Amino acid sequence: MTGGPRRRMARLPRPGLRTTVSLAFAAMAALVAVLIGTLGYHAAARLIRDDEMDDFTSAIRAVSGQVHDERLFPGDFNGPTGLSEQLLHPVRVTAQALDSQGAVLPGTSHFDLPTTPEDRELAGSATPARTATGVRTTHGVTCRVGVVSLGGGRGAVQVVQRLDDVEELLEELRRQMAAVVAVVVLVAGGAGWLVAGRISGRLVRLTEAAELVATSGRLDVPVPAAGTDEVSRLARAFDRMLVRLAAAKENQRRLVQDAGHELRTPLTSLRTNLSVLPAMDRLPPAEREALMADLADEARELTQLVEELVALAADHKADEEPTEVALAELVHAAAAQARRRSGREITVDADASVVTARPEALVRAVANLLDNAAKFDPSGSAPIEVVVRRSRVEVRDRGPGIDAADLDRVFDRFYRATAARSLPGSGLGLAIVHEVARSHGGSAYAVNREGGGAVIGFTLGAP
Repeated sequence: MTGGPRRRMARLPRPGLRTTVSLAFAAMAALVAVLIGTLGYHAAARLIRDDEMDDFTSAIRAVSGQVHDERLFPGDFNGPTGLSEQLLHPVRVTAQALDSQGAVLPGTSHFDLPTTPEDRELAGSATPARTATGVRTTHGVTCRVGVVSLGGGRGAVQVVQRLDDVEELLEELRRQMAAVVAVVVLVAGGAGWLVAGRISGRLVRLTEAAELVATSGRLDVPVPAAGTDEVSRLARAFDRMLVRLAAAKENQRRLVQDAGHELRTPLTSLRTNLSVLPAMDRLPPAEREALMADLADEARELTQLVEELVALAADHKADEEPTEVALAELVHAAAAQARRRSGREITVDADASVVTARPEALVRAVANLLDNAAKFDPSGSAPIEVVVRRSRVEVRDRGPGIDAADLDRVFDRFYRATAARSLPGSGLGLAIVHEVARSHGGSAYAVNREGGGAVIGFTLGAP
């Protein structure tokens, strides 16, 4: 055994799509052309050979019939006006006469074809129309030969058909078919090259766009998307993906900016209160209690803000699969939780609607609506109402309502109306409702209620 690591053979680079398609076109065309050409050649060759055999057989029958019907001599087949011309002219064969000794009669010889003992035996036969056939080769020429005796020992007639002419014809046919196959392969390869060029050209441009996005991080790269075929569909899907990514990136940027702004206030307050802690022992008891209460409230507010930021920023679509749920069950569960948290009376009027949705997301949206209603009407005596009809969920309260200038902005992130700035909250609760509705193919809405209060709800489409 010899030592040392075994060298791996270097792999050849794979051909590109254009070359692969061209080769596939050429190979398929070659396969079809060779198959059709082979079948056609064999059919033509069989027909030609059968036709030649029929001619030869017809000639043998004609000579045998003439010999059987008349008393003939070898000289009767001599000359251009002899019986050989009359009997054999319609078919592509020739004849030469043999005398009683089996020698070729002068004037009738058409081939340098030597006679055989069988030929001489038939030439001397007393019985007319005796026949013997076979294939002979002389001087490189192959012939089909039939010998018919004249009877009475008067000689015989050789009927000769050359076969090399037929084989030359078939050889020419093979060459022409090979040329046709070559032309078909070249044309198919060229057509495949052109077709693959149109396809691969767009794929190359799409690949360049994807590489530019990957290397530069830009999401405004133009994507060629003309046409209706699969490549065009891929390009349009890629373009839509870039649009969605750009929107997600912009949302992320705004979320970070808004979150930084909103977190700054409670963090500043926490730092201020924490700076007082070293001197806490010197503070009066009432101030110490107020300081600890402030710290607890700020920590609670900060915790709530972080939780809502996480809920808004996280994509729960991948974690929670849509399923068929009864809206009434979800709303009753959210209402029970809100009752425990706020102590308010909450009524539910729900039909038997069943939707395909993400249950946890819907419960969170309804809970946010109920928390919002309880926050803006903390001392209200009228119950908070939840109404469910088909794919619509809305919460009705009897609070102060919403200023007309704020109706279009209540679902914006961190937006807080002037009347709500003194109340606890982050301004993210209704933004989460909006995101849940949008992710389910619906929308959120807010209107003022007749007789006072607000109606805030959302509709559901497809998740």
